[in-house]
Amino acid sequence: MFGLFKKKKVIPEFDFSNIGTDMHSHIIPGIDDGAQTLTDSLLLAEKFDALGFKKLIATPHIMADYFRNTPDTINRGLDILRCGLQEIGLDLEVNAAAEYYLDETLESKVRQKEVLTFGDNYLLFELSFLNAPQNLIDFIKMMQDAGFQPILAHPERYPYYYGSIENLLQIRETGCFLQMNSIALTGYYGSGAKKAAVEMVENNIVDFIGSDMHHLKHAAALRESLTTPLMQQLLSQNQLNNLLL
Repeated sequence: MFGLFKKKKVIPEFDFSNIGTDMHSHIIPGIDDGAQTLTDSLLLAEKFDALGFKKLIATPHIMADYFRNTPDTINRGLDILRCGLQEIGLDLEVNAAAEYYLDETLESKVRQKEVLTFGDNYLLFELSFLNAPQNLIDFIKMMQDAGFQPILAHPERYPYYYGSIENLLQIRETGCFLQMNSIALTGYYGSGAKKAAVEMVENNIVDFIGSDMHHLKHAAALRESLTTPLMQQLLSQNQLNNLLL
């Protein structure tokens, strides 16, 4: 199986080495809708490496009705991935946290401190793509009171925030960080998400960028994002919090 992997890097003219760390991916095999096999994971890892990343923070979904992952299932998957990386000789550091869906189970996990975080106690969470949350500001405060630093995943992808930069500014003013998916700038998720991502960059409210890598199509779009002037602007300003991870 490992004969599929080549050790030679092909580094584009402009890459992600300025920030070094991707903090949102689904590269652990077989535990959510990302990489399904170790082979898938290692192919994605090679793409990350070729794009200049030195460290990954894998963030598998945790969602009550669909992805019932636990710290145990995630860490076992992480061990498998690390062994695979070692076997193919790929020098890429991989750690794990999670991407938590804001559902009825998350509050109790936060209060009991049964959550996986990364960096300075950062907690990555996502919202419904269909309905705007009614208690988001209260929930952010609850996470902060519990000692966590919340990061809202890919706010540019939620249709109810399209054209509503004021809502994102209000969320950020609470102290919640905003993480933009890099590939949104390419139009991968459609024109609405692209416009929202552009507005986030132009209003200087992108705290983190992440690949949200699930499969090879995402890898191709991530490479394409490097050709966009706004991505080059983000990477050259040295203001992204990825640098602190």
